[in-house]
Amino acid sequence: MLAGAALGLASVCTAAEYTALPRAATLSTPSGDVQGTLMVPLPLGCAPVALIIAGSGPTDRDGNSKLAPGANNSLKMLAQALAEAGIASVRYDKRGIGASARAAASEAQLRFETYSGDAAAWVHQLRQEGRYSSVTVIGHSEGSLIGMLAARAAKTDGFISLSGPAERASLLLRRQLDSKLSAELAQANDRILSALESGKRPATLPTELQAIYRPSVQPYMISWFKYVPSQEFAKLRMPALIVQGTTDIQVGAEQATLLHKANPASRLVLADGVNHVLKRVPADMGQQMASYSNPALPLAPAVAGAAIDFIHGLPQRACR
Repeated sequence: MLAGAALGLASVCTAAEYTALPRAATLSTPSGDVQGTLMVPLPLGCAPVALIIAGSGPTDRDGNSKLAPGANNSLKMLAQALAEAGIASVRYDKRGIGASARAAASEAQLRFETYSGDAAAWVHQLRQEGRYSSVTVIGHSEGSLIGMLAARAAKTDGFISLSGPAERASLLLRRQLDSKLSAELAQANDRILSALESGKRPATLPTELQAIYRPSVQPYMISWFKYVPSQEFAKLRMPALIVQGTTDIQVGAEQATLLHKANPASRLVLADGVNHVLKRVPADMGQQMASYSNPALPLAPAVAGAAIDFIHGLPQRACR
């Protein structure tokens, strides 16, 4: 295990060797196009490529959520840092989000496998282009589990988990909500989650929990709760990297340790003082919340450095 604050700084603190050029990228599917951004390092050459998958909820390709008042641009910054180190990337709006809103007919039709299937299709598309020397999946937060499933299905060259949970999502949701709810609502919350975990829809929903467990999102939750990230991570047979910030208020460092324990061949980087949106922020709640809406706050060098070193260390193929 390495302390992330000191890892890979040479990769990101020296003058950039490449210029980043953004281009439109599209994944065509029977139900609509999934839109993304291809970041190309210039001068053009046979470069590695990374598929960057955003986290849960209405989080777009740049790492920004409609639930926050502003932008943090964490994933956009990551793509920029990768390009300046000679690594291409594709980041995209998942179905139902941003420019890919029309690719999801309705929330009720979405399943977790829809997202992992799209990610695997992106990998296949990138590989078929023959312009990349390796393909790595990078998943952030919920995107980590999506990425694990896609990386295994598409047999990628590498996988990177950024701030990814190890435990089943329902356990984390139970833990987060129960401490904030009254005793009566906490019991109702446990009952609802138990039903969803068993593949059933809850019989009733208290008014206070309607927004979280609305009927249209229940099928997605049932499909999501089937997976235990640590178990899926253990199935990966390609090189894998775990990057976890020590001041992350959403995913604790113990989750990264559990992932690493499940797959000891993986590399674990604990980035000191880095939070969930991959910025250097102390454990002060006010500064934490402000960072989610501050595009001027730079990406933590340890995050970009770890990803760059890992990708450049993978075996490379000749391009067509």
